[in-house]
Amino acid sequence: MATVGAAALQVLVLLALAPGVNGVIKAAKARLQARRGPALVQGYYDLAKWLRKGQAYSTHASWISRAAPPVAFAATLAAGLLVPTLLRGAPLEASGELIALVYLFALARFATALAGLDAGGAFGGMGSSREMAIAALAEPVLLLAFFVLIVQAGSSTLTHIVAAGPALTSTGGLLAFAALYIITLAETGRIPVDNPDTHLELTMMHEGMILEAAGPNLALFHWSAMVKQLLLLSLLANVFVPWGLAADANQPGALILSALVYLVKLGLLALALAVTETGMAKLRIFRVPDLMGTAFALALLGLAAEALLHA
Repeated sequence: MATVGAAALQVLVLLALAPGVNGVIKAAKARLQARRGPALVQGYYDLAKWLRKGQAYSTHASWISRAAPPVAFAATLAAGLLVPTLLRGAPLEASGELIALVYLFALARFATALAGLDAGGAFGGMGSSREMAIAALAEPVLLLAFFVLIVQAGSSTLTHIVAAGPALTSTGGLLAFAALYIITLAETGRIPVDNPDTHLELTMMHEGMILEAAGPNLALFHWSAMVKQLLLLSLLANVFVPWGLAADANQPGALILSALVYLVKLGLLALALAVTETGMAKLRIFRVPDLMGTAFALALLGLAAEALLHA
């Protein structure tokens, strides 16, 4: 029952916090660009609007377009149960470790790409092909960054990795953090890899895949993308810098302190993303592999440094 309660709390935290974190990023980015920008709660308004609307499907769509949104949403939430947020241990980490997290992200991406292809539109197919091409470059880097943590802690279980202390105290950890930060930009479709605020047909990737979605399906796609963004930021905040995490859900004081520290770390990372997007231009699609190659080199150097240190 304790595991069920922790899992329910984790899901509620992710669902409630993800649109707010995305709103903070957009608001900070707007302020840095001397714009007014959307309200912090705009993400919640958008989700409520889409959930109230009716469904619409392409005349070429099959059952895939109906199944893909809940599959992507469920896979992302399942991944969320493997990532520590307020507690040192994730609710379902006994059922999967860091490698399972990568596969769940891949499943959500696969479902979204299938939906883009199934609609039969040119832009959906273009967005899906670009997304899968970027994923083929990003996933190896994500695995290498995780391997750095695994070598450091001697375990692939997040509880042991968190218990090993801040990964940023070593050279390998710093390099892995930098690599994962770059991958976060790619996995969440942010500048310089993609632009989450555009609907230009020649530049969009994620938006292209969900261009044919409407109503609750569109809400599920956007909500799962926001939850994934929150999970990647949580990895940077709580796995590389595991300060303030509560040891037990039965300690209200420790849980409140953990929530405050968690929000502060997320706020700093959101500001870092806003600064990065403001200070960089979107790369041409053929230059993105160079950025992914840089992240791969950083992760590989980090892994080599940790391997030599523990040899």
